Amino acid sequence: MDKLFKALNDQTRRDILELLKKRDMTAGEIAEHFNISKPSISHHLDILKQAELVDADKQGQFIYYSLNTTVVDEFLKWLMKFKK
Repeated sequence: MDKLFKALNDQTRRDILELLKKRDMTAGEIAEHFNISKPSISHHLDILKQAELVDADKQGQFIYYSLNTTVVDEFLKWLMKFKK
């Protein structure tokens, strides 16, 4: 759960998740939407992968990133336990 909160605590990572809601993308395609270096995008993607918010699928020379909603579903179930 800590990795999830760390991943969601950054606006760039939240923006990446918003992009991946629309379609799967490569790191280069994601980087085109930001004014930061490609290594920084890779770092953000690594944190999102560690939190299991994104999946990475290697297709030839490219890695396509996709949104993994399973973790969000698990988090929401956990959060709902606190609702009265």
